[in-house]
Amino acid sequence: MRRILPWAAVAVLMLAVVVAGVLNPVRTASVRTDALGPDNGEAVVDYLGRARASIDDAEDETGAPRWALVSFGEPVDVDAVAESTGDLRVAQVLFRAPIDRVQTPLVPVAVSAHPEALHRAPAVAAARLYTRASGTDRSARIAAASADRITTECACVVGAVIRGTPTELRKTAADPRLRAVEALPADAVAGRFSVTPLLPEHVETVAPGPDDGEP
Repeated sequence: MRRILPWAAVAVLMLAVVVAGVLNPVRTASVRTDALGPDNGEAVVDYLGRARASIDDAEDETGAPRWALVSFGEPVDVDAVAESTGDLRVAQVLFRAPIDRVQTPLVPVAVSAHPEALHRAPAVAAARLYTRASGTDRSARIAAASADRITTECACVVGAVIRGTPTELRKTAADPRLRAVEALPADAVAGRFSVTPLLPEHVETVAPGPDDGEP
């Protein structure tokens, strides 16, 4: 009996683990296979070529619109976003307050089709930054300083997600304020792709800049 009892206990434990796994299956994470924007460490010239190819090589026969990322050469305000995108649908605006030698947070704001939604986006971005109380004292000060700048309607937009046909996207890419326009395939699903803009300070390589300044 002394030899049997340990093995019996092990068997009971294994059975309990199996039952727990059946009753509480692990949730599978949603898979994101599409991405807009450069990869970390990617050469800027390579990304610019890749972005251009995504709209130059797109097929126009079906006229199917697709999601695209526009990255600005310099931070702009929401009025410039509206001017550069024209009648195309703007679905998301990416804010990042420029502070010398400080890595400020990127704040994406979803934008509805309502005509005033784009102009309300800065207030939404600032409110999100004001509520960031976690992290270090420095990160909290950076968030507050970023919110202050966005509240004063500074030129703080570094990118936007838009939707248009390949022809429309190629026409948009001709705007000198835009540094890059990158499109996804027509079957890409909204909310199932990641977005990382090409920041103005990325000149040669996509990499974090200095972070030793005062916010």
